[in-house]
Amino acid sequence: MIIARSPLRVTLGGGGTDLPSYYERFGGFLIAAAIDRYVYITLHENFTPDLIVKYSRLERVSEAGKLEHPIIREAFALLDMDGRGLELTSLADIPAGTGLGSSGSFTTALLKALHTHQNSLVHPADLAAQACEIEIGRLKEPIGKQDQYIAAYGGVTCFKFLENGKVEAWPLKLSRETRDSLEDNLLLFFTGYSRSASAILKEQDQKSKQDDHSMIENLHFVKDLGLQSQRALENGNLHEFARLMGVHWQRKKQRSGGMSNPKINEWYDLALANGALGGKLIGAGGGGFLMFYAEDKAKLRHAMRTAGLKEVRFRFDFEGTKLVIS
Repeated sequence: MIIARSPLRVTLGGGGTDLPSYYERFGGFLIAAAIDRYVYITLHENFTPDLIVKYSRLERVSEAGKLEHPIIREAFALLDMDGRGLELTSLADIPAGTGLGSSGSFTTALLKALHTHQNSLVHPADLAAQACEIEIGRLKEPIGKQDQYIAAYGGVTCFKFLENGKVEAWPLKLSRETRDSLEDNLLLFFTGYSRSASAILKEQDQKSKQDDHSMIENLHFVKDLGLQSQRALENGNLHEFARLMGVHWQRKKQRSGGMSNPKINEWYDLALANGALGGKLIGAGGGGFLMFYAEDKAKLRHAMRTAGLKEVRFRFDFEGTKLVIS
């Protein structure tokens, strides 16, 4: 049996500048952190001629090209595998549609498992590039490259998206003290809203392609916030980083009317009144997780719990996509 896992992620700055419609013209930059919540793929022989795939549905087909699940179908095609005689199952610590990059994590874990079945080694950069080829190149999803790359690399990582499509990656230069404080003081709360990122990202993508002035300027500003966040974190100035998170969230809400809603805004204001120094909604928007930086964590946790939000505690993951069993 093969078991591969990929971490989910939170964005620390610059999110949204990783879409091709923006970075192919202006270049993108962001900081992301992998967390110890995972998507798992199991793969083993089933001793029948069929390919059996289990996710939220069960599919049993004679070959991978007949699968309805688009990512799994295209992953088999990319690696020139028909899948006969295999059984594949996916599991996740946190449901999809919650803003933590689960689609990219799913695709990288899937590819890692299939490469292992073929006895082929794959570098994180190649793994991420293949995942992007499936989701962006083949399936034409209006998404960015962040999720695939941070899932493959892990860590707290800076990514530069070049106009020619290449991606540069390097670890954020954090002192041990700053890293520990950041890890301890970032808190995630589930809003209860799950959503597809496609509609909001499609709006951003279309406006960028149409050279919409307000969208382009918004993304320029957010990219600069990402660079400011890098400097603040590398200098150990976590209060400044928290402030920049708040600025990022206010700018992010301007991109789309579906980015937030009155209840999310109410929870955000409640958090700032109860110990949070800054925060934002993780992912494309519309639901998922609110993330805050807070040093008075007990006060914030009490306020959010009283408001009915569930906290998901996490640590950073520094392993990226890996094999658990092979």
